[in-house]
This record gives sequence, C-alpha cells and structure tokens, in this order.
Amino acid sequence: MKYTISIDNPCLFITAVAKDRLAVFRADATKTITRAAIDEARTSAGFLLFAYVIMPDHIHLLTDRPLKPSKVLQFIKGIVGHRVIDYLKVHNYESSLRKLQHEDWKRNHRYSLWQHDSDVFSVTIESTFMQKVNYIHLNPVRAGLVDRPVDYRWSSARLWNRCPEEDEPLRIDIDKIIWRRS
Repeated sequence: MKYTISIDNPCLFITAVAKDRLAVFRADATKTITRAAIDEARTSAGFLLFAYVIMPDHIHLLTDRPLKPSKVLQFIKGIVGHRVIDYLKVHNYESSLRKLQHEDWKRNHRYSLWQHDSDVFSVTIESTFMQKVNYIHLNPVRAGLVDRPVDYRWSSARLWNRCPEEDEPLRIDIDKIIWRRS
C-alpha cells in the first residue's frame, strides 16, 4: 500500500500526554512496552506510522488515517494504556499506580494513563508533514535529553536519516509515501 499526502488523504499528527504530565515513559522498560504497544495498535487498527517519539511524559505520532481520528487515537491510547498499567501492576509500582488512580468509571477502570484530551491535527500538505516530522525529531533535543535527534533511541530520527541501528525499536512506513514534489 502506497500513501499520498493530500487534502483528500490527510495524515494525523497525534500528541498524547500522560496524566498530570507524569514521567511514566522515563524508564527504558516502559518505553519498550510503549513501543511494542504502538506497533500492536498499528497492526490492530491498520494504520501506517511515519514518525514517532516517546518522551518521558508524552508521545507524538504521525500516521495515516484509515479510520476516523478518534478511532486511531482510541487504539493507540487504549493499547498503550493497558500495557503500561499492566506492567506497573505486575512489578508492584504502587506509587506510580496511585498517581494514575481515579474514581472507578467506565467499566470499573481504576487507572488512567492519559490526560483526557489529546491533540490530533490533520496534515494535508507535504510541507506541513515535514514540519511535523522535524518537530517530532527535535523534541528530545529541545527537552535537553540529547544533543542531536539521531542520538535519541526512542524516535524515528535515525530511520529518516537512513542510519538505523540493527535493533531499531520501532520501524516506520516512510518508504510507503509517494512524494508529489521532486
């Protein structure tokens, strides 16, 4: 499947923030779980992944739009949330779980990983698409986590720069994009 970015075929720039901006993705273990969960969500919902970054308290993704934006977001937030909370429970991270706890609601869920609102922005032109890719990859640099985007393990920067590591954490679908510009 090839993908052309256009007004009729927009991409989604997604930002999902952890509840109260808690640094739940600070540890490599939770980043690894999040990476696998994003990949699981991609397979389950059938979306392409063009760029990503997993920051300590939020994630950014650039995807296609095979479903309504709310459904794509539901798959991502739902699967990532379940996997991370299950990990915290199994490893008895009671302090972290208490910070994610809320009153029982929605089918007796006791914990919530995410802020209620997430930003989903439709991207319809290639120049905006590239702005979002650069924004995603520069996020760890702006946060002072690394000096160069390619030095941050939990983003797609190396793949975009064609210098992937052998054990790249999450593959992207950059080769499926049909570029209209030369």
